Amino acid sequence: MFPSKKYKMKSVSSTEWTVLGISVVLSFVLGLFTFSFYSKKKTKSADTILKSVKKEFLKEGPIDGSWIELTKVPWKKFAYETDVYYGGISRYEENKLVQYEFIVNAYTGSMIDIYRV
Repeated sequence: MFPSKKYKMKSVSSTEWTVLGISVVLSFVLGLFTFSFYSKKKTKSADTILKSVKKEFLKEGPIDGSWIELTKVPWKKFAYETDVYYGGISRYEENKLVQYEFIVNAYTGSMIDIYRV
């Protein structure tokens, strides 16, 4: 049906392979730097953090109520500076309503401080 043609494969020189390899490696490294920069600046949502805090409190017993501020606030203690969310949990312990307030890192979601009110 189609006329047969013989195609010649172009040989690729070693310098072209080298350029291709360097391009791939540089693209990968640039992607890593971009990802690490972006992930450091991204904060977790306040609702997600509150759910994780409530999950930890539920391991010890039922919760009566909870709250969290939806805006992050700058926080500094000694040389450590970050943005945080403030929140609280209330529950009954020995038939008395007990309230806890907490401070959570807005970027990692880790608990910085928790205290009984």
